[in-house]
Amino acid sequence: MYVLFTALLLLSLFLFCLNHHRKKKHIHKVCSMCMDEKCRLLDELIEPFGYYYILSQDIFSSGIDCWQRELGYCSLYDKAASYFGMVFDSLPVYFNYQGRTWLLEFWKGQYGINTGCEIGLYYADRILTENERQSTLFRAVKDEEMLKMSAVLFRGDSRIAYLTRRHWWLTIFRVGCFSRPCDLSMCAYVTFSSSEMTCAFVEGLRAAGYDTNDICCQCNTITFSFASSSQTHGILGRLRIWLALGMNRFWCKAYLFVTRPFSLSIDRILYLYFYLPFAFRRTLRLHKFSRRVNKKAFRISKHSRISKKGGRT
Repeated sequence: MYVLFTALLLLSLFLFCLNHHRKKKHIHKVCSMCMDEKCRLLDELIEPFGYYYILSQDIFSSGIDCWQRELGYCSLYDKAASYFGMVFDSLPVYFNYQGRTWLLEFWKGQYGINTGCEIGLYYADRILTENERQSTLFRAVKDEEMLKMSAVLFRGDSRIAYLTRRHWWLTIFRVGCFSRPCDLSMCAYVTFSSSEMTCAFVEGLRAAGYDTNDICCQCNTITFSFASSSQTHGILGRLRIWLALGMNRFWCKAYLFVTRPFSLSIDRILYLYFYLPFAFRRTLRLHKFSRRVNKKAFRISKHSRISKKGGRT
């Protein structure tokens, strides 16, 4: 018995020393790299996930030609998000313009171990009724239809980040930061291509619950704040959200603890890549659920179109 105990103790000590050596080795490896080298390596690593790193603000954002663009958008994505550790407030704004129904949606909340916000622009091939909007799979706009978007994300009175791009899906993600959606607010700026499109969006924003006094319009640029959401959840939904936020808080603390030798996200992420590759992959799967849910959304949309055709014959 004593021999077995001694052997286990020696084995544990050996593994501890081995792990300590590995950690020191990878910490030294990250520290020995220059910043340009780190940025190039990180961009190569995260490009397949659809994101790029912005050193000046220590945040991640989505690329224009990321794989998520092919998936489009369906309301089922938002409904399924909490099952995958994503808890956010959403503001979908539907408006009709040039014979199509457009969707400009805004999100803010906690995406796993990432605090962030999003602005996404999508369209349907025709004008939809209100009932059809929830079951339709919207497409991401083409390059020539993209709009200039700006987002300023706040947690309380502190600004987390600011970003402006001509995009179809503008995003801001701060890794290792935990926030409840109600703690976040977002100031959004969108410049539209024409006065007709601007007016159509304002009408959609008013239909979503905004008062005219809460909307600032200057030429074709609309500015407004997104702080609260009118979403409601049942008892099971609130419980699922509470559990998801609890797990997110735990994993945020675990991430910060494991990567505590560093302060910048670029150093933390590269350290994870060398030391714990599986944790690196999990950290950047901000839309892990999308591919799976998209198949179901496509079936729903297809079934809806078939039903409508059947109803007209």
